[in-house]
Amino acid sequence: MYSRMLKAKIHAVKVTQVELDYEGSCGVDLDIMESAGVVPFEQVDVYNRNNGNRFTTYLIPAPRGSGTISLNGAAAHLCNAQDTVFLCVYASYTPDELASHRPVVVKVDEQNRVQEVKHEETVEAWT
Repeated sequence: MYSRMLKAKIHAVKVTQVELDYEGSCGVDLDIMESAGVVPFEQVDVYNRNNGNRFTTYLIPAPRGSGTISLNGAAAHLCNAQDTVFLCVYASYTPDELASHRPVVVKVDEQNRVQEVKHEETVEAWT
């Protein structure tokens, strides 16, 4: 049996732009994506701290070093520029993979520049 677990969390980033007239997606600075170990078109859940909206979309790369976090298409109705959001990517793991699985958490500064990349404890450490 597979377990659906947190793969990566991009913690408390600021939305830099919202664009309604765009294909739905979430643009993320490539530096942040690489630090989190996520790839373009990977599914992402977005949790908006400002208004409580929670929704699913997919990642697209934004220019490296730009600090861009953009919400596009229908998602643009659920966030405003300058809202703080949490981006969470989940994956399925086998029981053997769970023993060594360590989700990554990326923290950024006020300009969405990577400040810390931390790997959480393994599932095995909790059992």
